[in-house]
Amino acid sequence: MATAIDPSMPILVVDDYGTMIRIIRNLLRQLGFNDVDDATDGASALAKMRHKKYGLVISDWNMEPMTGYEFLKQVRANPDLNATPFIMVTAESKTENVIAAKEAGVDNYIVKPFNAATLKSKIEAVFAT
Repeated sequence: MATAIDPSMPILVVDDYGTMIRIIRNLLRQLGFNDVDDATDGASALAKMRHKKYGLVISDWNMEPMTGYEFLKQVRANPDLNATPFIMVTAESKTENVIAAKEAGVDNYIVKPFNAATLKSKIEAVFAT
């Protein structure tokens, strides 16, 4: 089943580790997404989201000073931003983290390391509804 995902939609990648941002940016480019912005923490990501409408946010869980989980909760609490699709990236697949993220309104979850095929399937799953 092919889902209509707009490859021109802007995507925001949030990670406090520059190398990870580059990896995700390259994977997205392989999948045809070229409008990719990045932020190194939740606060700057929120500021960017207030100025530009993103079609998708891909955020790391483990960040300082605002974690990806706290960032997700702030996005979901903001009526202007709460409909933005949100994928959480984490190095740990701890069940309590997955449950907490789902309860906070995450759309999908990716465990590191991952490749373009995994990223593509997670993005497709988000937009399949």
